[in-house]
Amino acid sequence: MTTEGEYESVLCVKPDVNVYRIPPRATNRGYRAADWKLDAPDWTGRMRITAKGKVAYIKLEDKVSGELFAQAPVQEYPGIAVETVNDSSRYFVLRIQDDNGSSGIL
Repeated sequence: MTTEGEYESVLCVKPDVNVYRIPPRATNRGYRAADWKLDAPDWTGRMRITAKGKVAYIKLEDKVSGELFAQAPVQEYPGIAVETVNDSSRYFVLRIQDDNGSSGIL
């Protein structure tokens, strides 16, 4: 993965992002943003994309304190960490992972 001496670089910052808890896929057709409650986000904050070594991290953070809400390590794209949404180019699905290795989908 990464070594201790590697620096973390900030690649992108989006100051306003919305996070939705999405329902599991009912079929193999993929995710659809139209199935989500787009008018009622479950969390709002900022997104920072950083890189350390050969791994990028999509980090969701509190706008004021910078406290980490969730992160998704991205080792390759396309891959399982980031999935497209079938009905929109604006939304995407993240497979988040905490420091203990537990994961979820946002």
